[in-house]
Amino acid sequence: MTWLDDMYTRDVRPDWSRRRLLGYLAATTTLSTTLPSLVRAAASPTIHMASGGELSVLSDGHLDLPPRKPYDTRIEMSQWQGLFDRYQLDPHINQPDCNITVLRNKDKLILFDIGSGANFMNTTGLLPTQLETVGIDPLDVTDVIFTHAHPDHLWGVLDNFDELLCANATHHIHQFEYDYWMDDKTLSGTAENRKTFVIGAQNRLPRLQEQLQFYNWGDEVVAGVEAIDTHGHTPGHTSFAIHNGDNTVLVAGDALTHIALSFEQPKWLISADLDPVAGAATRQMLLERSYNENLKLLAFHLPYPGLGQVDKTRQGYRFIVE
Repeated sequence: MTWLDDMYTRDVRPDWSRRRLLGYLAATTTLSTTLPSLVRAAASPTIHMASGGELSVLSDGHLDLPPRKPYDTRIEMSQWQGLFDRYQLDPHINQPDCNITVLRNKDKLILFDIGSGANFMNTTGLLPTQLETVGIDPLDVTDVIFTHAHPDHLWGVLDNFDELLCANATHHIHQFEYDYWMDDKTLSGTAENRKTFVIGAQNRLPRLQEQLQFYNWGDEVVAGVEAIDTHGHTPGHTSFAIHNGDNTVLVAGDALTHIALSFEQPKWLISADLDPVAGAATRQMLLERSYNENLKLLAFHLPYPGLGQVDKTRQGYRFIVE
């Protein structure tokens, strides 16, 4: 078993009791210096909605993953390294941000995904503190809309006391996504180092039974939020078009995950996608739509806050940071 296998088959964060948590908070009175991601809450850009609401981004921290290998084994290493060099990226560092989109609109307070919670990685699970930093009570959240059910998007439904974080919210997920993770065949057919992904989903999704609603692609999940088919990363992976008057903001989830690779080489296959061929087709479709329609783009794993627009270049596409 490698260190990566071990990381995915156990809980890497402490098992917090209420007493231990209160002691921890008392000992970290200068959280902004000990947890730099918390500072990002105040720096988040705000998009003002035509309806009078606003769209912003909070950080759940960042993942700490092994160095990237070429997505597509047919690609020469020199081409891979050249791409990283042009973007001044260190191929030995793989720490993608985790960006939570927040939409306040009329009587709605909506989260797109809900972060990792306490039991995934030590570098994630910051959303509850971020919400407190910007004055949001999780009990006031009306809707949580999932792009998909991977741990860094779903496991935060439970707080440090194993209770629902947003207990009053309706939680929305695609029917295909729910069916995939809850199917017993998914667990038996998943590699050992990712079985906890399935176990975690199967432990958490039933906890939402009384407040879970299913959507289909093309549906208006809530007013002004359209579900877009971006399957490939997972069977029911969904992105969302938030319509804002004459403008649209695209919340892409994990359909676009890397500031260089996803844009310049969208056709390269990614082993993290359950269906790599479909994932590549989805990236191409999203990039073309975003460019042609001049959409603002918000992606979960792009450098915080993950907000920008898509441009075309001779190399393919380019992400222009807002």
